[in-house]
Amino acid sequence: MRIRNIVIFSAAVLAGALGGSLIGPRPAEAVAREILEIQQDVTSLIQGQKDMSKQMIQDHTELKTLVAQSTDNVNKLSGTMGSLQKSVQDVQANSGARLDTMSTQVQGLSDNLEEIKSRLGKLNQQLVDLQNAVQGLDAKISGAAPATTPGATATPTAGAVSPTGASGMPAGPAPSADTLYSNGLRDIRSGKFDLARSEFQDYLKYYGQTDLASNAQFYLGEIAYSQKNYDQAIGEYDRVLSNYPKSFKLAPARLKKGMALIELGQKSSGVRELREVVKRYPGTDEDRLARAKLKELGVAVSATR
Repeated sequence: MRIRNIVIFSAAVLAGALGGSLIGPRPAEAVAREILEIQQDVTSLIQGQKDMSKQMIQDHTELKTLVAQSTDNVNKLSGTMGSLQKSVQDVQANSGARLDTMSTQVQGLSDNLEEIKSRLGKLNQQLVDLQNAVQGLDAKISGAAPATTPGATATPTAGAVSPTGASGMPAGPAPSADTLYSNGLRDIRSGKFDLARSEFQDYLKYYGQTDLASNAQFYLGEIAYSQKNYDQAIGEYDRVLSNYPKSFKLAPARLKKGMALIELGQKSSGVRELREVVKRYPGTDEDRLARAKLKELGVAVSATR
């Protein structure tokens, strides 16, 4: 359309020039030169129009390419976001299992330390007994009465009958405390829960006053929790909290009690137990696990008034 207008304008100019030459006397050579210049201007205008049209087509092609690239990048970003969202959902779905695994690992380390401490105490007692025996032999050889180290248990005389042992267990033969406890730990870790329950129950029966008795009670709760018997697990954890006020298992027992309550759908009671863990045992692994569980449930760490 623009080219057509230019041609019409050029024709009008040419006609005007011819008319002027007819009206007024002008040299033919000057008229021809003006006509040639007009033709050159028209040609330049047409070429400029073609160049402009070509540039617009080129710009349109480049813009179309940029739009396609942007669309491709957006699609890739959308795919990446979808994968990230799925990963977050998987993490949230598995967070409960990971918390339980971390809790079991921490408890295992704590139990190993306590078992080492208990065995060191027993070794110390054996050294004391050995020293008493050596002193007794020396006394017999010299004809003197046997000496007794302060804090050691006196050796019964021949023919005497002791109705109960030092730990309150029957005077008859009983399984070894170390054997019962070690076998119980081994079986609970290998998934032999029924056998482990029997061993820990025997430990509490024969050695209920020892340092590791609260551990055995706690593991009865762990067995019930692993078998999804949450009501029974809560009862076992409550026995740890009520019967062993100085136990190292108070924090994990309260933590697992809270989780068992949540598993039973008693969210408010479970949240209350987890908040008690945060309040009573700050800075511990149980505190960290309780905070993580509360965050997963979408509730505040402390109750608001």
